[in-house]
Amino acid sequence: MSSFPSKDAIRQWITDNPGLSAKRDIAKAFGIKGDGRIELKRLLRELEGEGVVEKTMRRFHEKGVLPPVAVLQVLPPDSGGDLYARPLEEGVDDTPRILIIPKKGDPALGGGDRILARLAKVDLDDYAYEARLIRKLGSNPAKVLGVFRVSAEGGCIQPIDKGSDKEWRVSSDMTLGAKDGELVEGELVGTRRMGLPAARVLARLGDPSGPRAASLIAIHQHGIPDQFPDAVILEADRAEPVGLKGREDLRDLPLLTIDPVDARDRDDAVLAEADPDPGNPGGFILWVAIADVAHYVTPGSALDREARKRGNSTYFPDRVVPMLPDILSGDLCSLHEAVDRACLAVRMVIDAGGHKRSHRFTRGLMRSAASLNYEQVQAAIDGTPDAATAPLLEPVLRPLYAAYAALTRAREARQPLELDLPERKIVLDDDGHVTSVAFKDRLDAHRLIEEFMVLANVAAAEELIRLKRPLLFRVHEEPSPLKLDALREVAEGAGMTLAKGQVLQTSHLNRLLAQAEGTEFDELINLSTLRSMTQAYYHPENFGHFGLALRNYAHFTSPIRRYSDLIVHRALIAGHGWGSDGLSAWDVENLEETGKLISEAERRSMAAERDTNDRYLAAYLADRVGAEFAGRVSGVQRFGLFIRLDETGADGLIPIRALGREFFHYDEGSQTLTGSETGLTLGLGQKVMVRLAEAVPVTGGLILELLSVEGATMKPAGRKSGKYQPRKPAQAAAKRRVVRRRK
Repeated sequence: MSSFPSKDAIRQWITDNPGLSAKRDIAKAFGIKGDGRIELKRLLRELEGEGVVEKTMRRFHEKGVLPPVAVLQVLPPDSGGDLYARPLEEGVDDTPRILIIPKKGDPALGGGDRILARLAKVDLDDYAYEARLIRKLGSNPAKVLGVFRVSAEGGCIQPIDKGSDKEWRVSSDMTLGAKDGELVEGELVGTRRMGLPAARVLARLGDPSGPRAASLIAIHQHGIPDQFPDAVILEADRAEPVGLKGREDLRDLPLLTIDPVDARDRDDAVLAEADPDPGNPGGFILWVAIADVAHYVTPGSALDREARKRGNSTYFPDRVVPMLPDILSGDLCSLHEAVDRACLAVRMVIDAGGHKRSHRFTRGLMRSAASLNYEQVQAAIDGTPDAATAPLLEPVLRPLYAAYAALTRAREARQPLELDLPERKIVLDDDGHVTSVAFKDRLDAHRLIEEFMVLANVAAAEELIRLKRPLLFRVHEEPSPLKLDALREVAEGAGMTLAKGQVLQTSHLNRLLAQAEGTEFDELINLSTLRSMTQAYYHPENFGHFGLALRNYAHFTSPIRRYSDLIVHRALIAGHGWGSDGLSAWDVENLEETGKLISEAERRSMAAERDTNDRYLAAYLADRVGAEFAGRVSGVQRFGLFIRLDETGADGLIPIRALGREFFHYDEGSQTLTGSETGLTLGLGQKVMVRLAEAVPVTGGLILELLSVEGATMKPAGRKSGKYQPRKPAQAAAKRRVVRRRK
């Protein structure tokens, strides 16, 4: 160009070309080369200083106007269910409202997600920009949770994540008055240039080592919504008990609930009686009545949007984060004893072999005959009834167990996966301190309710298929060939066999589990089988449930705590014409996205519950550092061994550096670590003795030292004589497996 452009010309070009606003793009447009670039840089700085343009991510744009492509943080859905976002780029004013416009095939988005989006400015009152997803960005959280440490410049946030050594600096004007050692929630600010990334304190959460802090940390760390918006509480407060109009009267049926002793919400009630039909000798009529949550949580309501966002209730040892406000989950929707409650019920007829012959669904009004707990019911059947169960023993409880015996025969014929992995229970005192860790008893009372619920879930799926109504199936696909090969290798190393060259069925896995039962490889084979499984999820297409060996399966029995079940209830209501609160057109259109959202919410809750248990266990063991424990190798990684302690079920890590001075070769296929000098081979299922070296309650981390393997004491690596050669992991005496070092 013959003359250098003016500032006005540069500003106008930036306005007209928002997609080409890097300094090199501007230089190319005006033909600026060589030393002219220095002058251009000066003019751009002046424009920025005057507030005419601003710079974000090395691009210039008109002041107050967002660039055409930007990194956004998704905000929680608003009262209308729409998703908005705010820009994350440094220097961008976050006041413009940005509406996310989803298109078919986009991944499900939730509050806190970071996305790269294409922006278009619009002239509307409600929002200033529309955003269309380019891609969902990585899982680096926009918020951080950690312990605040004071410094001269302000302070820093030290993370509470296991294995993380990152820190975030906090300037003195962004500490929110946080004290040294306090648990805080922070938000990343700006972009990292030199040194530590910057953050500001958003909330002070108190003493991280205090009682009940473990679940609070998990709630914040995993982004679990734990406060209900005012609009949701207002809707819940307006709810009233349901009358009989439009419902079948089931109040004369002696339905009862059987739940954990500390249960607050009671989703399901059951009843069984002998079938009087002479054509069905030894058969039973079963009733399963489920809380009619759909009556209170209607499509598109504030309650509905919040429930969909939460996906499910999340359970911790010290608290529950419910899917629905307590006035519904703990009262109006809960099937309490001797009060009228709205329900959706299914009447099922089974034969003497436990096979379902027919079913009928109804929308009814019931009155529970009793609210019992598992231990109470089992004690009554075992000969020690109490005042509540004694009058129910013969007319109600014994028929339930007789029907359960029939269902057990059908289960044995069907051969669902029979994993035997005991579940631990963390017991807290009134102050929130761990008093004991024990493994939960599995009673026939538990299994009875499970079998009744499985049959009701099957009936719901079959009914909606018959009615040709859309629904969310509970899908569990079969294991991948790669995972099966890994399981087969572990089994063969233990001297056992897993069928190969045929279509995999759960019966094949059950035969493997039966081979291991009662042997030293019992836990190893159960753990390895569990790890070979795929994760279950929700989807509008039916891909079957491999683990239960069922073709048609949907969740129907827990709408108080699972949104998936509420969708199934609405589908049944719509299919039978029971009211205007059935599945809406919006529900149907967004069914696949809903499945994704609630599947992700389920995984989020599972991770939060697991992390909380780890923290409570670490707190419980913190005063036993230096003590010795028996355990088994539960995981093998390149960086070390995971050990599950027999006493508590807690998992701890033996870092690779603590195994000795020699090099350890990691074989992913056989899941082993092999010492280069001693020949020591460590792998899944080995019995070990360990010493607790470190317990960190705030992260849930346990660091262990290895003392012995399979009864053989560890010896220092590098000795010329007396090489340590214990029996190799998962290896029968009659069958030795050679672990070769990879080149």
